[in-house]
Amino acid sequence: MATGQKLMRAIRVFEFGGPEVLKLQSDVVVPVPQSHQVLIKVHACGVNPVETYIRSGTYSRKPALPYTPGSDVAGIIESVGDNVSAFKKGDRVFCFSTVSGGYAEFALAVDHTVYPLPETLDFRQGAALGVPYFTACRALFHSARARAGESVLVHGASGGVGIATCQIARAHGLKVLGTAGSEEGKKLVLQNGAHEVFNHKEANYIDKIKTSLGDKDMGVDVIIEMLANENLSNDLKLLSFGGRVIVVGCRGPIEINPRDTMAKETSIIGVSLFSSTKEEFQQYAGILQAGMEKGWVKPVIGSEYPLEKAAQAHEDIIHGSGKTGKMILLL
Repeated sequence: MATGQKLMRAIRVFEFGGPEVLKLQSDVVVPVPQSHQVLIKVHACGVNPVETYIRSGTYSRKPALPYTPGSDVAGIIESVGDNVSAFKKGDRVFCFSTVSGGYAEFALAVDHTVYPLPETLDFRQGAALGVPYFTACRALFHSARARAGESVLVHGASGGVGIATCQIARAHGLKVLGTAGSEEGKKLVLQNGAHEVFNHKEANYIDKIKTSLGDKDMGVDVIIEMLANENLSNDLKLLSFGGRVIVVGCRGPIEINPRDTMAKETSIIGVSLFSSTKEEFQQYAGILQAGMEKGWVKPVIGSEYPLEKAAQAHEDIIHGSGKTGKMILLL
């Protein structure tokens, strides 16, 4: 080790595989910010399902090994590289994409992926903003082109992206329906912007949604879908004329009948947050900054884990049932 190098604790992945490949190391060198980069002292880091897919080696993007997972961090600026004017040491910030990985005591990020964190939100909430809220913005406004006055069904509304979608859709004048898998989840969804909520574990919940829409031919304009491999076929039957299913999450194949898209000219559209341009990220950030100022952006925190329990967090985010709120690592 060169003299003067500082060390930190960080999770490292040396091979793709199950949660057990997440290794906590205490001798990882703290990175130094280069031009247009900042170094963040991480207080909390969000855990997202996509991180488990990347870790397993089954995702379309494969990082070079070894790597540190994690993109959503909140903390305090420790230092800044050259050509950074927007931030200084001591600023409270959140970030949606790190260069060096967020499951660590310090994380590097490019300055345009970092945003001020207002005093009204704590670091745990800051770590719940990035991927969930930016994904919700992309799904609603870029993919679905949702408009005030339309109806949206958030399928799996009690998780991080689901709650973000409910809050944003409600604030933008949509009629919001949500589904959750537990009484606690249903309550949470209603508290966070949904006008009505349904239990997607009940056998007849689809009929209840249709009844709630009133006219059985009405249908819902937009469905934000967190588990397409289970729900897509039913979703197509729930849509209005010109309705769209926006696929945010999927864990396998499903058989559908394409005829279900024809009579009502409906569409199925996938979402990939990191296909967003820099300008689109700025638009989403603008929506969120306004929401934080007005008080309707309020991330809900679910399970919290210390850094050394990252493997358990990865196990639970995929196999835990009836998830409520955003899962985070605390540092």
